[in-house]
Amino acid sequence: MGRERGPVWVLLGLAPLLGLGVLLAAIVLNGAGIDREDRPPVEDLTIDRVSLPTPDEIVVSVTNGGPEPVTVSQVTVNEALWDFRAEPDTKIPPLGSAEITLPYSWVEGEAYGITLITATGTTFSAEVPAAVITPTFSAETFWRYALIGTYVGVIPVALGLLWYPFLRRLGSAGIGAVLALTLGLLVWLVVDTLLEAVEVAGRLPGVFSGVPLVLVAALLALLGLLGAERLFRSRGETTGRLSTSYRIALGIGLHNLGEGLAIGAAFALGEAALGTFLVVGFTLHNITEGVGIAAPILEERPRLAHFAGLALLGGGPAVLGTWIGGFAYSNLASAVLLAVGAGAILQVIYEVTRLLLNDSARSKTPALSAPNLGGFTAGVAIMYATALLVSV
Repeated sequence: MGRERGPVWVLLGLAPLLGLGVLLAAIVLNGAGIDREDRPPVEDLTIDRVSLPTPDEIVVSVTNGGPEPVTVSQVTVNEALWDFRAEPDTKIPPLGSAEITLPYSWVEGEAYGITLITATGTTFSAEVPAAVITPTFSAETFWRYALIGTYVGVIPVALGLLWYPFLRRLGSAGIGAVLALTLGLLVWLVVDTLLEAVEVAGRLPGVFSGVPLVLVAALLALLGLLGAERLFRSRGETTGRLSTSYRIALGIGLHNLGEGLAIGAAFALGEAALGTFLVVGFTLHNITEGVGIAAPILEERPRLAHFAGLALLGGGPAVLGTWIGGFAYSNLASAVLLAVGAGAILQVIYEVTRLLLNDSARSKTPALSAPNLGGFTAGVAIMYATALLVSV
């Protein structure tokens, strides 16, 4: 039997928090008895980005991930000291950021090494492999990036969906093999997305705990989507095959968002050759994703509008990713978005696996049949082969 909840109950709930606040204040003010004057300062300065907005300017964006303020006292370019100004200040507080601007006339195509020297003599370095103007926001650049994202995402996914009439004629065994192929595609995508998220998280200041953040974000996305699905089922709302296709498109779309981020960042940092190479590689890589999106609806006849929606949902995020990567790239946001994408793909893997098992039970054929195993292997092999076009 519960007791009455009044002011005393509220105070009882706040008492541990008040005690914790007093304890933390004592530690901060007194150093918990272990503070030493002769200890070396802990400095952790992360160079987030180096941009070249004009031919006479280099801008370095930095974040202080350490527990103490860091003062940037000197900056060198190719080992030569150079004048600079910092906004908002040369003294960067913990978790604070600053932009360091150097009035430097750089030469297009040349490589530059930039080193920040703090007041304690600690150095933090970054490189510009090939100097080129960093694109700024404009209508022309906006639409150019949108076109790149369309090439990479929307068009390949739409072309993959064009296999729908061909796949419908494969028969029940063939459709099961295509579902298994979809599983192979998705397993590759979730591993690839998670590894990419961990790689981006590794570039974050240590204070952000990038890798645990990625893993927890992926888990929360997975649990959230599973909870939403269970809620629909508890209300008597069915989740049909078309709904599964939309969820596959969403998961793939979040993965393609990460691809767009990589392409946009490559162009923004002046790596035009790499950016073009990524466009070609991802375009070939993504055409197979349309097959995965179409697989659950091979026994249905959705309206043409649904195919357009699936293509936009699966490929459209690549456009958004290219905009973000080109104009406002953030390692923290990128890591979280990629992690959410991985969680969404995991939920889709669960959905497609259940669909494949139900179809096998209905047709009284083993789920681990030769066609299904072959389809799964083919899905992984296709993604591996096309991924080589991006990584080579």
